[in-house]
Amino acid sequence: MFRYFLNKLGYSFFTLFGVITVVFILFNILPGDPARMMLDQNENSEQLAIIKKKYGFDQPVLNQYFYYLNDLSPVSLHKNQPDHYTFYTKEKYSGGVLFRTKNYTIVLKTPYLRESFQKNGKKVTEIIAHTLPSTVVLAIFSIVIALSIGIVLGVLSALYTNSWFDRIIAFVSTLGMSVPSFFSAILFAWIFGFVLHNYTHLNMTGSLYEVDDFGNGTYLALRNTLLPAVVLGIRPLAVVIQLMRNSLLEVLNQEYIRTAKAKGLSTYKIVTKHALKNALNPVVTAISGWFASMLAGAVFVEYIFGWNGLGKEIVDALNNLDLPVIMGSVIVIATTFVLITILVDLIYAYLDPKIKLK
Repeated sequence: MFRYFLNKLGYSFFTLFGVITVVFILFNILPGDPARMMLDQNENSEQLAIIKKKYGFDQPVLNQYFYYLNDLSPVSLHKNQPDHYTFYTKEKYSGGVLFRTKNYTIVLKTPYLRESFQKNGKKVTEIIAHTLPSTVVLAIFSIVIALSIGIVLGVLSALYTNSWFDRIIAFVSTLGMSVPSFFSAILFAWIFGFVLHNYTHLNMTGSLYEVDDFGNGTYLALRNTLLPAVVLGIRPLAVVIQLMRNSLLEVLNQEYIRTAKAKGLSTYKIVTKHALKNALNPVVTAISGWFASMLAGAVFVEYIFGWNGLGKEIVDALNNLDLPVIMGSVIVIATTFVLITILVDLIYAYLDPKIKLK
């Protein structure tokens, strides 16, 4: 088990290293000067030089790349000169000193994703920490909807294979996989948030927390979660139905299931006690990928529904060319994907004892 974790962590490290490298290269070949973006319309040559020196933009691209890796690393090296970009300050890096020499300081810190170009120098970590929980809540609700409905419909579709019910479910699931999320979001917002608003009492736009009209701060508005969660869960729901149906049909044809039938066990006991657990393996694998991709795929859904999550923040950052926010968000999503993959491997091994952890 320990060796297995070491192998997975090693693969994860190289995966994240590749993502960071690609993200840095892509956003550094884009046209535009980051220093000018930060100054907006108030730039002059003196201010421009100060900004470039402060953030290391006056250095060669390769140096900037190593600065970025140094910022992201939990253990990083810093020069002691106050005028150098990597000069260590608790306000900037919020960590503790491990070792200090005459010219350098080695510190232990949380990953530093730099500061927003557009939000008055607000830390990217603070922006992500403020928006990511809303996106995670939305993704969890979507997965719950997809799993709870998809597994039931998939099992029923497998038990009544080639019936009219099976054909209807197959048509609906195919339609769900084909319709783009942004179109579904617009359609659902218009129908349930506008046309049928008097019956559903749902809003076309809204977030997890809403501002109280009487000045009492914010309050939790869970009903705003329903429409974006359903829209975001349509495609994984369709995938779960098809995977559950096909997997269960395959398991029901296994020799041990025939033995259980020969012993006179009811269909309910055969499915729930013997077949369902093994049939869930491909579903767990697929849904894990969907959960991670939801953090990125929620961009259009959040923007259309006005959901103040990480997806909407990424769209706003793209519109404003706020590169640190975009880069930091991509890295956080990639890290989440890697962690979920490791977790799913453990769940997969639990569901199927024949799998050995190596």
